[in-house]
Amino acid sequence: MSQLISHIHTNTAEYKENYAHNKRLAELLHERQEQAAVERPLRTIERHRQRGKLLVRERIETILDDGSPFLELSPLAAWDMHDGEAPSAGIVTGIGRVEGVECMIVANDPTVKGGTYFP
Repeated sequence: MSQLISHIHTNTAEYKENYAHNKRLAELLHERQEQAAVERPLRTIERHRQRGKLLVRERIETILDDGSPFLELSPLAAWDMHDGEAPSAGIVTGIGRVEGVECMIVANDPTVKGGTYFP
């Protein structure tokens, strides 16, 4: 595999400014992805658990091959829309490995509007 050679000068003020700015943006992205994955009304999660059911990302985790990655495709769908009532638009989509085969996974989130498509 050929190697890409960079001609970026990492000691310039412009580079350092751009680096700091992009680092803040990456941190914000990760924070928002985490919020979208876990922010649900507590009573909704409790009701779901009382029924003996797994949360959507837990369901996905159970079918993925052990230790294999899951590339979630749209964790910020519906971000900052619908008064925050539709985290990830109520659906988790991504690519994961199941029985050694890379698969497209689509899972409705029952803690968002009962798992129906939103809006």
